[in-house]
Amino acid sequence: MASSLRTRRGRARLRAVALIGIDGSGKTTQAHRLAEALTAAGHPATYHRNAGGRRWLGRLAQRVGRPDAQRLVGRDGLLAVESALRWLAIALALVSCLVTGRTAVMDRWSACQYASIRAHGGQRWERLARAGYRIFPSPRVTFLLTLDPAEAYRRIERRGTDHESMRWLTAADAAYRSLPEYAGFVVVDGSGTPEEVARRIRAHLSEWLPDDPPALAAPGPEGTPRPSGGAGRDGPVPAQARP
Repeated sequence: MASSLRTRRGRARLRAVALIGIDGSGKTTQAHRLAEALTAAGHPATYHRNAGGRRWLGRLAQRVGRPDAQRLVGRDGLLAVESALRWLAIALALVSCLVTGRTAVMDRWSACQYASIRAHGGQRWERLARAGYRIFPSPRVTFLLTLDPAEAYRRIERRGTDHESMRWLTAADAAYRSLPEYAGFVVVDGSGTPEEVARRIRAHLSEWLPDDPPALAAPGPEGTPRPSGGAGRDGPVPAQARP
């Protein structure tokens, strides 16, 4: 019976995985890497960027002489547009993967909208957003990539494609941690190299992803390979414990 249960578990389908976190935490990079790793491991996956359009609205605002999206459409208008666009993006992603049978790797999820609402101080919108997003099935795993807001700010400035204030990043970080769903997130330290963060994520998906292959060792003096690997050498890095 135990063997049968293990077999069925091994055949479980990974329908959706979500990566969330503040801007600059590495969501997009890791979502692309995860989709590629799952596909290479025999679990075809598709990357989906479920953006809310805030960056696009910000660029539009600058073109018409406004400093940001909120000054263009107002806080409530921004939250309404953002909630609607993200809802449509998630719906299309789920339908696409339902039709194709591929795993949906979600770069952002409904929790991102709830955090955005809280960070903007528009809590009355959260009840409406939750009512609309409730129809979506929860991902198998939701990874929250954590990063110090100051480091996130530096990353955003280095990429040079957009700008976020420290005030916003700090508020967004606090908003994610305040969500009632927080206890169910797999919290992953987003600092370090992309390879290190990817290993932290893969360690939680060992059911679908094989262990990273050990590095080949140089042959010993008798021509036999030396043992490779071992504790603390290139093994999976565990996810950060929840505070």
